[in-house]
Amino acid sequence: MGSGQAPPVGSGIMRIARFTAGEEPGFGVIEAAGSEQFVAEIVRDPLYQGVEFTGRRFGLDDVRLLAPVIPRSKVVCVGRNYADHAAEMGNDVPEEPLLFLKPNTSVVGPGDPIAYPRQSSEVHYEGELAVVIGRICRDVPAAKAADVIYGYTVGNDVTARDLQRKDVQFTRAKGFDSFCPLGPWIETDLDVSDLAISTDLNGEEKQSGRTSQLIFDVPTLVEHITSVMTLLPGDVILTGTPAGVGPMQPGDEVTVTVEGIGTLDNKVVSRD
Repeated sequence: MGSGQAPPVGSGIMRIARFTAGEEPGFGVIEAAGSEQFVAEIVRDPLYQGVEFTGRRFGLDDVRLLAPVIPRSKVVCVGRNYADHAAEMGNDVPEEPLLFLKPNTSVVGPGDPIAYPRQSSEVHYEGELAVVIGRICRDVPAAKAADVIYGYTVGNDVTARDLQRKDVQFTRAKGFDSFCPLGPWIETDLDVSDLAISTDLNGEEKQSGRTSQLIFDVPTLVEHITSVMTLLPGDVILTGTPAGVGPMQPGDEVTVTVEGIGTLDNKVVSRD
């Protein structure tokens, strides 16, 4: 396994958010007091420096949440990792993880618009569990995968389906700016072996599955990906989407929820 280690973020479950309160973006820990939630500001990016509180706290409603991580180099995506999704797309289940990449420039945060590109007339949502890597790593065995995972967030692998069919490979169809919403925060300690995942379009449920249905689970994905490429702190793995993917149009709102993490909301707008 490669060298490098992310500092500990403390014991137990911790929700790490990236936010702005009208100033430069910063990082904080989500805290609850009764029915209210707050963001306790921390000094710097805890992915690299650990958690040190500044003493400032903001009401969650008084800040704007941003993408909780901007991948240092890449978003690694896994295709056809739910059997029912592979079937609905007319594909066989892959014998090993099917990998492709999104550029880090595709990442946006909760509430940010998904820009519908002029080149496409068939843009789909794909709700997914996202894994955030916490340290430089290569050739990680599945049994050690937890050692290199910083935490988990919610992702939407937005896809221009018509361009995917036209191009055969996935780069253009998956790589447009705003085609990788992430958020609302990172859960640093969570058992992701059997979590509910769902996607709603304009309040109507379109996708419903469980992470226990993944063909290749998270440890297997970490082992396979790191046998191919080095992962850096802040890199993200999108683990695949359940059945029910479908089109969305400018004006639509897409909501992805992963049990134990939270909900990611984004509206679709026409690209200028």
